[in-house]
Amino acid sequence: MLRLVDSSSAHSRREFLQIGTAGIGGLTLANLLRSCAEAGDRATHLRDRSVVLLNLQGGPTQYETFDPKMTAPREIRSITGEIQTALPGVTFGGTLPRLAAMADRMAVVRSYRHGISSHGPAAKHVMAGGNPTGAMMGALYSRVAGLTNRQTGMPQNALITARAFGDEYKHLYESIDRVSENGTLPRAYRPFNPNAGGDIIDNMRLNVADGRLQDRRGLLTSLDQLRREADSSGLLESADRFQQQAFDVLTRGVADAFDLSKEDAALLGRYDTGAMEPTAAVKGRNSYATQFSPIALGRQMVLARRLVEAGCGFVTVTQGGWDMHGGGKEFTMKDGLDSLLPAVDKAVSAFVEDLEQRGLSERVLLVITGEFGRTPRINKNGGRDHWGNLCTLAFVGGGLKMGRVIGRSDRIGGEPASTPISSSNVLATVMHSLFNIGELRLQTGVAKDVERIITAGEPIRELI
Repeated sequence: MLRLVDSSSAHSRREFLQIGTAGIGGLTLANLLRSCAEAGDRATHLRDRSVVLLNLQGGPTQYETFDPKMTAPREIRSITGEIQTALPGVTFGGTLPRLAAMADRMAVVRSYRHGISSHGPAAKHVMAGGNPTGAMMGALYSRVAGLTNRQTGMPQNALITARAFGDEYKHLYESIDRVSENGTLPRAYRPFNPNAGGDIIDNMRLNVADGRLQDRRGLLTSLDQLRREADSSGLLESADRFQQQAFDVLTRGVADAFDLSKEDAALLGRYDTGAMEPTAAVKGRNSYATQFSPIALGRQMVLARRLVEAGCGFVTVTQGGWDMHGGGKEFTMKDGLDSLLPAVDKAVSAFVEDLEQRGLSERVLLVITGEFGRTPRINKNGGRDHWGNLCTLAFVGGGLKMGRVIGRSDRIGGEPASTPISSSNVLATVMHSLFNIGELRLQTGVAKDVERIITAGEPIRELI
């Protein structure tokens, strides 16, 4: 195992160095780096791509996001109106002006349907792309690509919830099990969750006191101190360059990716959603308003970009609050949309622009979705109920064809009016972005059931 321990642990500093070069799957990290270099590290089936999946937990409304249906009756059409996008004749919900302006860099699907209208089953189905193992797409990816990036040591499958940023955000909603299923794959393929831990930490444990991402005395300070002590002790002097590289992976490269203080303040401001929480009046009458605040979403998207830059292949970002039935103590649709949609508009548009400025647009695929859509008719409580017959879905980048709307919904936005896009189509599209499918079929040592799932699906043809 690879394990980083704090000084309060029973392990000594020397034990840290011994454990830190222990095996991953029977091969030490140093040896793994050496063998990669000697072989030229030619994983030809892996494209130089990553996926960030923004999961809007609770079920985002298709009307107020990407399919307003303003020609439908009042009780059906978007309550936020519509706004013209950069694509002629295409409109988005009225509170997404930034995303509307970059619609020519997006691909919106208006005919995605899976037919499941229960939270848990639908959420797991979407994250798995409906594959028979039940494993989330990130788990399938890491099953082929490996648990960690061979060059950087970064986990290949990660989950970023709002609570990852410390006690300030501990009141915010999260539902981890619905978005982290390993299905029939080993539990080691569940995503790395820097807040709550996970089985991958058995292979690379960041076990430091108060090790939340914002606690400089925890994760970052402890890792920096470990490196300084190792340097001063001379323990690294006799290590070859691969051992040195392995130590750097553990004590510098991985830690740096989680350190938002390294970001430019102006850039963080472009992402910042900290002021977008529900108003005091909404909180006063709505018991759910506080936990569904999107104040951390900007930080989550910045961290997602940092992780993919550091070699993570699949990052899931979750944002709760989209289950808007209305009435009583429920989060009414207007309450939710007034804060959630502006936060998504700001954080996602900043993410897309940030990738473009860094030359990463073709290398990172952003997927925006949730477990299902919402009912066509607004209910008596001013909300929309669960609806698996038409779901929100959009893509940005990743080497796919952008600037288009795929499929169409019926006149009331409740069913596909063109050939439905299925979850298996979504899975195949994501995997075609991540893998060279022809090369993957020729690989040996890849589990055949996983290989068949990844290579057999039909991607959304308009995107490939």
